[in-house]
Amino acid sequence: MERFVADAKDPARGATEWSKVGDARGEMPKASSAFEAEYRCDYAYHAQMEPLNAIASVSPSGDAVEIWAGTQSQSIACEAPAKVLGIARDKVKLHDMLMGGGFGRRGNRDVEFIIDAVLLSKETGRPVKVMWTREDDVHNGRFRPISAHYLKAGFDPSGKLTAWHHRIAVDRVGPYMDPVRYQQSGGKDFIAMLGGEPRGYDVPHQLVEQLYRDTGVRTNPLRGISFTANKFAAETFIDEIAVKRGVDPLKFRLELLQKTPRAVAVVERVAEMANWGKAREGRGLGIAFIDYSGSQVAGIAEVSVDRASGQIKVHNFWCAIDCGVAVQPDNVVAQTESSIVYGLGMSLIERITVKDGVVEQSNFYDYRVPRMNEVPPMHVEVIATDNHPTGVGQMATPLIAPAISSAVMQLTGVRLRHTPFTPERVKAALG
Repeated sequence: MERFVADAKDPARGATEWSKVGDARGEMPKASSAFEAEYRCDYAYHAQMEPLNAIASVSPSGDAVEIWAGTQSQSIACEAPAKVLGIARDKVKLHDMLMGGGFGRRGNRDVEFIIDAVLLSKETGRPVKVMWTREDDVHNGRFRPISAHYLKAGFDPSGKLTAWHHRIAVDRVGPYMDPVRYQQSGGKDFIAMLGGEPRGYDVPHQLVEQLYRDTGVRTNPLRGISFTANKFAAETFIDEIAVKRGVDPLKFRLELLQKTPRAVAVVERVAEMANWGKAREGRGLGIAFIDYSGSQVAGIAEVSVDRASGQIKVHNFWCAIDCGVAVQPDNVVAQTESSIVYGLGMSLIERITVKDGVVEQSNFYDYRVPRMNEVPPMHVEVIATDNHPTGVGQMATPLIAPAISSAVMQLTGVRLRHTPFTPERVKAALG
């Protein structure tokens, strides 16, 4: 991680241009003032409740196979077995089962848990069911990549934000989990880089760069994909700018979003829901906004901090979402609540560590996920519009970390820049 951070901060380290608006390289040196910060995100595990499993029955002649499995990619679940058996794809019959959670873990190109069953069935000449243990899955997981972020903002003499530079040093994902799609996209790692730009905000000069890194660790998309890490950095940076300039974080965002009416609507609505501005004894509020693939989403976290233990408690989370035409509003709310819970885990406790090439965690006793008594009341409102329908499955997940970081800042005056915000890290930050 330290090497990633150093590379992200060092302009001499070559980077690939990911996205560009205007001329940030040319305008940043002209800025009357500038502000910079760095952020870090650790590896994380999918923690899907249902263990990886599949049943395969290869025909006696080996020229066909029948499969029962839950998968996020039905096409790949047919292509991979066909390839390993050397048969035509239409000789693979897939029974697509309901999944007890996927979150990106059941969609990789090699679908190894299905291939295990296929190869064993071929070898034994009979149907075989394979079920990985939790320890198998954690130790052989495909993780959310580590990343380090360096951001710099430039301002004109009036204090207007005019230039934005975001350098992201991130472990590669696309080339490992789906090399076919990676090549088809022209070598762009969408799974690692989406969400790095301040979409929706009126910043005339923007530059996002990728520093491609390959640690050899198995990586995969994980709920919220790259938005979760990249928006943590970008939204926390927005909040830091507001605080540094003595502007209310809500007001600052609304000023930058003036040209995006749908964004203004969700930010204003979530502020009304949470009664932003109301003093709360011993608690802080933090806000975040994202444009996630066209869905406009804003969230506010209400938190307290136990200074003795470093434990953060989230007391409430409010979220407003405009996903265009909400075909099934109740399902939108349910998905959003699920996204919030997932984001809480990744923000506060979920962390994979690797020592001497071995994953140190094994099961839910040392890779903790949120328990029911740790989940706060969630207040979700779907804003009905007639815009084209967009996504809802994971849109709220990236809101959580920046909202909590900002709430802790409001409460304690200390900024958290490394997810997850474990008690040890919080205590160290508080001094």
